[in-house]
Amino acid sequence: MSSKTLPYSMKDVQYDNAKFRRRSLFQVISHTFFTKRVKRECRACSTGKFLALLMICGLTYLILTHVSPIHSITNHVSRFTGSEEGDQSIIIGGIGVRRFWRKPPRLPPRLSPDEVNNNKSMAKEDMESEWTARQESVKKAFIHAWSGYKNYAMGYDELMPSSKRGVDGLGGLGATVVDALDTAMIMKLDDVVSEAGSWIEKHLPERISHKGQVNLFETTIRVVGGLLSAYHLSNSNPTNKGPKPSVYLENAKNLADRLLTAFTSSPTAIPLSDVVLRDHTAHAAPDGLSSTSEATTLQLEFNYLSFLTGDPKYSFEAMKVLEHVKTLPKFEGLVPIYVSPSSGEFSGGNIRLGSRGDSYYEYLIKVWLQQRQSNWTYLHDMYVEAVKGIKHLLVRKSKPNGLVFVGELPDGIDGGFSPKMDHLVCFLPGTLALGATNGITKANAMEENLLTFEDLENLKLAEDLAKTCFEMYAVTSTGLAPEIAYFNYEGYLEDGLDGGNKTSDYIHDIVIKHADRHNLLRPETVESLFILYRITEDSKYREWGWSIFEAFEKYTKVDSGGYTSLDDVTVLPPRRRDKMETFFLGETLKYLYLLFSENNVIPLTEFVFNTEAHPIPILTKDKKE
Repeated sequence: MSSKTLPYSMKDVQYDNAKFRRRSLFQVISHTFFTKRVKRECRACSTGKFLALLMICGLTYLILTHVSPIHSITNHVSRFTGSEEGDQSIIIGGIGVRRFWRKPPRLPPRLSPDEVNNNKSMAKEDMESEWTARQESVKKAFIHAWSGYKNYAMGYDELMPSSKRGVDGLGGLGATVVDALDTAMIMKLDDVVSEAGSWIEKHLPERISHKGQVNLFETTIRVVGGLLSAYHLSNSNPTNKGPKPSVYLENAKNLADRLLTAFTSSPTAIPLSDVVLRDHTAHAAPDGLSSTSEATTLQLEFNYLSFLTGDPKYSFEAMKVLEHVKTLPKFEGLVPIYVSPSSGEFSGGNIRLGSRGDSYYEYLIKVWLQQRQSNWTYLHDMYVEAVKGIKHLLVRKSKPNGLVFVGELPDGIDGGFSPKMDHLVCFLPGTLALGATNGITKANAMEENLLTFEDLENLKLAEDLAKTCFEMYAVTSTGLAPEIAYFNYEGYLEDGLDGGNKTSDYIHDIVIKHADRHNLLRPETVESLFILYRITEDSKYREWGWSIFEAFEKYTKVDSGGYTSLDDVTVLPPRRRDKMETFFLGETLKYLYLLFSENNVIPLTEFVFNTEAHPIPILTKDKKE
């Protein structure tokens, strides 16, 4: 029988019966002892008075210790109701001496509102102190990396830390010096700023004039972007320890003038891939194609240069690329990874968000954010369409534990799906979060009712993908991610190719092939952790970032100075590759430092980061350097 069929609750029944029982007992006492006859007889002798008092005390004891027989009924009912009331009703019929005399529970001392707030403030201060200490650890890592570069490779593009020598792999413009400069400025490392700035002032102009072939994309994002960011940060800092800010701007302009040849030498809006600096000439790659991401990831830098110099030619040439891509056919907003400068058309059908495709999607939203007051709303439209296509065509869940990942369509929209995900794809969680809130916190966006359902859905996808990116680290023996991972999906599983960490919950979800097990000190995951922490204010992203940093410290640090890439993250000890990429100082350590910093350090509402992590100011019509 359902308890809902009872006319009232069992507690009401128990209470009424107990009350009736007590009332009946008192009536007996009154009737027996307090009639006129008993009163006269009891008053006549002291013995009677004593006996009367004794009986009253005895009956009082029975009342207090009495257990009502109603318990047999309520226990029977409780078997039908399934509630705890039947069991509890055994003690409701009588009060019980222990309950009657029981002392009230001893409560902890109550704190005043001021004391409560003070305790919360102290706990918050302790946490902030811990993150500040971790931030200092990242700064020390940067100093260690810079010292190795300065001692053994100053002026070269990159350091080989184990060999203690430098190597030029990016055209010989001292890429590490420029890439690391704004990181040192953000960290307030005046000595490093002075050393790097002095080298740029003395040596970079000559390098720009006499060096040979450089890649348009790599040189723009690392060197032009680094110089422009250094110009802004030094121009905003009255205690700048380096050369005059104009030194950085002049070098950026000089270099960009030569890079413009890649645009003006192309028969279409798509620039050629390589430039010979000393000759002011440009040419296509050997296969005649440009990477889609490379051609479409130049606009933040060239737009800002036009803004600073007042010369529109830089922005004009760069924006022509995106305006042209707008007219090309796409697949639910997704594009192939190659484009031809000679025809202006996409080449092949390979669609992926890893290498050669990644930053196309990143710059759609970032270029729009950079100048929202312009008429470039088509970029936001292209971004929205592309995100829908990513969710429909590329997002899947792994087996058996449901990690959300982004796969590839190597043979185009009509071909098969590949559960392959480059570490490079881990830029996407941060980009999705940025696109959802435009850089403000989720809490503020919710309070101001700025988020659509689609924004919230994209933010949830961002968080799911960030977890997957972190698990790509946690699943390995070293705690560092491989360059490429595959996911167990619809029968795709290769035995014996796990990450090595048998304690991971996702050991059977992630497959790491032998050729993909290297780690290049890449920044994409910590980039997304930084952006997601700033937007969601969830400290787990800080914790994940710290775990990654500790793994870098443990397995990639070289005692003599610098950090090295690894050959295999699944074995202990890992084999080393003897290479410190420029982006380790320019991106990875910068994002880790900012992850542990206050939100007002390079705020997302005032800056967009180029794809090499150089902060570029968001431009407004009334804003001028």
